[in-house]
Formats: sequence, C-alpha cells, structure tokens
Amino acid sequence: MLKFDHVTKQFGDYRAVNDVSIEVPKGQMLGIIGRSGAGKSTLLRSINRLHDITEGSIAFDDGGVPIEVDKLKGRELLAWRAHCAMIFQQFNLFPRLNVITNVLMGRINYHGTISSIFSRFTADERAMAIRALDQLGVAEQCLQRADTLSGGQQQRVAIARALVQEPNIVLADEPISSLDPRNAQIVMDALRTINKEQGITVIANLHTLDTAKMYCDRIIGMKEGAVIFDGGPEELTEEVARGIYGVGVDPDDEEFSTAITSTAI
Repeated sequence: MLKFDHVTKQFGDYRAVNDVSIEVPKGQMLGIIGRSGAGKSTLLRSINRLHDITEGSIAFDDGGVPIEVDKLKGRELLAWRAHCAMIFQQFNLFPRLNVITNVLMGRINYHGTISSIFSRFTADERAMAIRALDQLGVAEQCLQRADTLSGGQQQRVAIARALVQEPNIVLADEPISSLDPRNAQIVMDALRTINKEQGITVIANLHTLDTAKMYCDRIIGMKEGAVIFDGGPEELTEEVARGIYGVGVDPDDEEFSTAITSTAI
C-alpha cells in the first residue's frame, strides 16, 4: 500500500501538487490524467523522491515495517529508489552503450556507480537482463547500440531496465506519448502484463482517455494540482473528462481533443 497524506509540493509561489490524499493498494494499475501542468509528473516524481514534497507525508507498507518515504536519506533512499522504478517519456537510455548494458544500469543501486561503470555485473544479473529483454521481445537486440533501435524498442529496453531493479512499484511518466499507435500498444501491453502476472503496482501518467480506460484498474484526474476525480474506468465519461480538462472546453482545444479522441491502438 502506497499512501499520500495531504501531500503538497510548492515551487516558490506555485503549488504544483495541492493537498493530495490517496491510497494505492499493492498490485493496482493506476492511471493519472489531466492537462499539462496539472501536477501529474510532480506527483509521480514525489514517489521516488525526484521531487521532495513541501507538506504532508508519503508512506509505503508492504506488510513489513512501514517506510516513511518522504523522510528517507542516504542508503535508505537509494534502496527505496531501487524498488521504485521509473520509466520516462524520452527513454533515458545511454545511446552509445549496447542494450544489455543499458538494462544492467538498473542494478546500479545494488552495486554503486563505480562498479557499474566498469560493468562489474554478475552472471546472474546478466541472465536476469536477458530474461527481461526476452519478456519484452527485444532480446535479439541485446548487443546493439541503444541509439540504433526504434522508439518503441527503446521504451521496451527502458521497461526491461526497470524490471531488473526488482521493483515493488513501476512509475511510468507519459510512457507512450512519443510513440506511434502500434508501439504504444506494445508498451502498454507490457506494462499490463508486468502488473497482472508479476503483481507489481504500476502508476502511469497518460495523455489519452482511451488508454487509461483500456488498461487501468483505477483512474485519477488532476486539475491545478488537486485530485478531482478518483474512480473506475467505467466512471470516466466524457462529461467527467470535461470537468478534469476544464468545464465548457472549447471544441478547438487541442489538448482536450487529443485526450478525448486519441487511442493507443
């Protein structure tokens, strides 16, 4: 269980996340929707502490000793990040390194940066990386440079890198917004498989309503930093979406039109 308790994140006078209190059960696939600037990415990045929150608390309880995420420092913070994998919109791979080395970079927090730079990974870790790549259909490309792959293949490599972290949670920040529909489907299918077959909690910021409704168990909608919708896919009607994106949205509003009409397949 991941719990946000009155979480606020402020940048100067700007409140990016505004008094958010939600609970995410273990094994849930949660989609977050809303306009650009609604606070989606800031909320996501607060989970693995890429942003430190201004007020409130974030806690994680997996049946053992609860973790006060917002208070972690040093090695404890590194350990948390190892089990809280992040997938970015722009893949964040090392373009000149081969695919398997990029995947093995997901083990950095288990080794330390220096040993990872010199590729001091174990045989078991290399086997783990190959299995993750095979699961995502890109094992044959393991010795290719990352920058020779298509965008969809690079995102699958990024997911494989997340898997070798042995995460409790996978955070996906607009994972398909730069992909064509076919690759978007492959990536979302992969995330759903990870969620359903491995029981890993997946929290994804998504830019199309159809994608959120098709893949997610639960959807939250954010507006001006606050959560204004929290429900199942069947509850996300066009009327509700208009409330999330702005009441009386102009039909020529490009961002809303993209969210309401685009699909991942």
